[in-house]
Amino acid sequence: MTRTTKRYRAALATPGYEKLKRYDIGTGLEVLGHFPKARFDETVELHIRLGIDPKKSDQMVRGSVALPHGIGQSRSVVVFAEGEAADAARAAGADEVGGEDLAEKISSGWTDFDICIAHPSMMRIAGRLGRVLGPQGKMPSPKSGTVTDRIGEAVAEFKAGKVEFRADSGGNLHVPVGKRSFAPEKIQENVLHFVEHVRGLKPSAVKGAYIRKVSISGTMTPGVTLDVA
Repeated sequence: MTRTTKRYRAALATPGYEKLKRYDIGTGLEVLGHFPKARFDETVELHIRLGIDPKKSDQMVRGSVALPHGIGQSRSVVVFAEGEAADAARAAGADEVGGEDLAEKISSGWTDFDICIAHPSMMRIAGRLGRVLGPQGKMPSPKSGTVTDRIGEAVAEFKAGKVEFRADSGGNLHVPVGKRSFAPEKIQENVLHFVEHVRGLKPSAVKGAYIRKVSISGTMTPGVTLDVA
């Protein structure tokens, strides 16, 4: 989408919207709700600019968190597991479960899934896929909750909308926090829950302002800057 579309221009002209203004979260969600809607149920996305240097390992911010009201969509999950762990993954709704066979399929170019989870004992296999899954942010990691021996629980949480996040090269976080069809109160609770979770992850090496800017947008709307101090 470009900023010259009729819908985007109409959103910029929405009464009460000012691009540079910081809104309290309730008012900000009202403004978002007044933007013209697309023909599909847009994802509501939260963007946070952090005062970190992502090039330094001791300042990286990443993890996963289950939002109070989910994100409004089911996510496809593949799992590296065997035996009882594999049975638990299937029972929890995993889309595909395997070992060497799954690794071969992924290394051949198949990455049509959202989340990859691995039992610790299977990292000897999954670990070889770093070049394929790493750039896509899908590599299993203990920090993100995707390397775990509680396979069934992890699959159920991610299928229900648990979100995984990692600061990008500019020190920004981008996560879905619901759909535009959600009641504003549900989006607000999801936003505040995520922001508080991120606050608790502040690296000790970070000095000065940690959370520098928070904004929210629909898939096809301008961003609304929020004051969540």
